Amino acid sequence: MALSLPAGAAPQLSFGVVPQQSALSLAQNWGPLLQNLGAQCSLELKFETAPDIPSFERRVAAGSYDLVYFNPLHYVEFHDNPGYLPLAREKSRKLVGLIVVRSDSPVTEVGQLDGKDLALPAPEAFAASVLPRAELESMGVRVKIHYVGSHDSVYLGVAQGLFAAGGGINRTWQQQQPALRDKLRILWQTPPHTPHAFAAHPRLPAQQRQCLQRALAGMAGKPDGERLLQQVQLTPLAEAKDSDWDDIRKLKLRYQPPAGR
Repeated sequence: MALSLPAGAAPQLSFGVVPQQSALSLAQNWGPLLQNLGAQCSLELKFETAPDIPSFERRVAAGSYDLVYFNPLHYVEFHDNPGYLPLAREKSRKLVGLIVVRSDSPVTEVGQLDGKDLALPAPEAFAASVLPRAELESMGVRVKIHYVGSHDSVYLGVAQGLFAAGGGINRTWQQQQPALRDKLRILWQTPPHTPHAFAAHPRLPAQQRQCLQRALAGMAGKPDGERLLQQVQLTPLAEAKDSDWDDIRKLKLRYQPPAGR
């Protein structure tokens, strides 16, 4: 899904957002933020996403997006090739992966998931899939994994009783409606890691990258800026450098590209 945001005759750049939620919800939430950023840098930022996370990964790998917001494992992989460069990240909040179960589930510890159905967004969803899988494997817990395409689908599927448990992250958990969250509870959490990255394709001129980096970090402390960030469930941002994601590299996780890449 693409949403064009009017900005006169300004240069147009595509901004890809990882599809952790429905395209409509993402477009509505991200539109005002992108419009604000574009205005600050005399650019037209066009919101884009993909039908599911594997499709998004293929587009990032092909360099389809000028700008992108993606998870830490994506950043590490796609910084190497096609060379996306860091712009910003959340200043204080870390990324935490979750396993959730229904609030009335008898499961009280991860080991009790052995032999049960586990919903995950996509194979390479870092904190919502990769880390929970690694934890379960280290414990010898065997589950039947179902990839359902988005975080929203995970939470809904668990709430409806389709799966015994599901993987998500702290930010998308907070984005769910209270009525849905009330049907679920958090069973397990990962250690904290450097969060998602805002990044730019290397084809962007340095002047554009620098302006966007300053604009993103400059939202901190400004009521309008922080309101726009809150709309996409983000806390104030800081300018980022590549070494910020060295904690992810130290995990030595192997990225598995989606089929068809």
